[in-house]
Amino acid sequence: MATQPAQTVEDPDPTYPDPTGAELIAARPSLAMHAMDGLLLDGVPLNRVADGFGTPTWVYSAATMRTRYRALTHALGAAGLDAHVHYAMKANDRLAILRLFGREGAGVDVVSGGELLRARAAGIPGDRIVFSGVGKSVAELRLALAEDIAQINVESAEELAMLSAVAADMNRTARVALRVNPDVDAGTHAKISTGRAQDKFGIPYADAAALYAHAATLPGIRPVGLAVHIGSQVLSMAPYRAAYSRIAELVRTLRASGHAVETVDCGGGLGIPYRGEPAASPAALAGAIAGALHNLDLRVVIEPGRWLVGPAGVMLASVILVKQTANLAKQAGGARFIVLDAAMNDLIRPAMYDAWHGIVPVGAVEAAGVPTPADVVGPICETGDTFARGRLLPPMGPNSRVAILDAGAYGSVMSSTYNARPAAAEVMIDGGEIALIRPRQAIEALWADEHIPKSRE
Repeated sequence: MATQPAQTVEDPDPTYPDPTGAELIAARPSLAMHAMDGLLLDGVPLNRVADGFGTPTWVYSAATMRTRYRALTHALGAAGLDAHVHYAMKANDRLAILRLFGREGAGVDVVSGGELLRARAAGIPGDRIVFSGVGKSVAELRLALAEDIAQINVESAEELAMLSAVAADMNRTARVALRVNPDVDAGTHAKISTGRAQDKFGIPYADAAALYAHAATLPGIRPVGLAVHIGSQVLSMAPYRAAYSRIAELVRTLRASGHAVETVDCGGGLGIPYRGEPAASPAALAGAIAGALHNLDLRVVIEPGRWLVGPAGVMLASVILVKQTANLAKQAGGARFIVLDAAMNDLIRPAMYDAWHGIVPVGAVEAAGVPTPADVVGPICETGDTFARGRLLPPMGPNSRVAILDAGAYGSVMSSTYNARPAAAEVMIDGGEIALIRPRQAIEALWADEHIPKSRE
C-alpha cells in the first residue's frame, strides 16, 4: 500500500509566509545586494550581465554547482557508502554544465538517445552513463549498447525482452538494473511523482523478483542490481526511507534465491527550499540510504539533478511596463501588473506546476523601495503566463530588472519558442569571469529550417 502523501510541495502553501527579498538573498550564499552595483552573483553585478547580453538571460554560478556537488559526495562518503553520483541531466543539459560535473568526477543519468549523445559530446565517458526512462526505443537501446554505457535501468518486462533481442543481435551484453516501483508516495506534485502504483514508471514490486530471475536467463542480459526513483522535489526523508527499505528487502530476497545483486540505483529527487521551507540535507539523504542498505555490501548510485543546479541559476528579466489596475486592489492580489520581457515559454514551472520562485530587484535603488503587492506576468497571450500573484515588490518602472531565483533546474531545458519568441541567452559566471555558453537565438532561426511547398493554385 502506498504511504500517505506529505504536503504537495510544488504548490504554494498559503499558511507559509513569503520571505522578503532580503531574506531570499541572505539564504543564498552566491547572492548579495551591493549598495551601488545592485544584485551580485558570485561578486559579479547582474546589471553588467544584462547590459552585455540583454534580457531575458539565464545566469549560472559555477562555484555553486561545484560546492553543492562536493557537499553531496562528502556526505555520502561520511555515511560510509560506496556511492557514485550520476547527475540527472534532464534538469539542465547545457554542455558547459555537463563538462563542469564531469571534471568533478560525476557521471550522468540520461533519459533519451539525444541526452546520451549530448553527454558524450560534453566528454562524459560511456562507463559513467546510466540510461533511465520508461520508453526507450530500439534505436536508443542500440546506441546505449554501442557506447558500452555503465547500466540500463529497465522499466518493464516488455523493455527487457526488447533489450535482450537487440543485445543478442549486436553480440553485446547489457548491464541491467530493474527499476522497481515501490508504491511509495513521495508527497510531491502529482505531475512529478513517479513511485506510486498508478504511475507509469517501473516494475510492480510484487513482480520484480520473478522478472530479475527471468532476466538472468535471457541472452545478452546481465542483471546487476535494482533501481528506484520516487519523484522530484522531495523534501521529507520518510518516503525515501520507505522506498529504500522495500528495496533492501528485495535485495535480500534475490540473494537468498542465489541471484547476484551488485548495485542499487537510489534515484534522485532531493528537493530545494524555493520559499525557505524546511528541506532535507545531503547528510539526511545519505543517512536514509545508509540506514537501509549499509550492511548489504552494495555499490550505490544516486541521480541528483535539481539539488545540484537549481540554486545555481537565475533568470534575468526586464520590466516592459507596469499596468495599474484599480479593480485589482479589491482582490487578493496587488494593484498592479509588472509585465516582464520573460515569459512562460522561458520558465514554464509556475504555469505548469504553480511553482513558487523568488523574485528580487536587480537594481539597488529599486531594492530599497517599499514593497507592495503585485502580479508578475509575461507578455504571452495566455492567462497562465504568470510568475507570481500578490507578490510583495518595491516600485518598478520600465527597464527595471528582476532576477527570478532558483531557476537553474527545469528552466532553460524546458523552454520553448511559443509565440515566436527566440530562446534566451545563457551565461556562466566562474571565478569572476562571465562566459556566454549559449547565445540568444536569432529571430530568423525560428523559421530557417522550414519549407513552403509549391502552390498548386
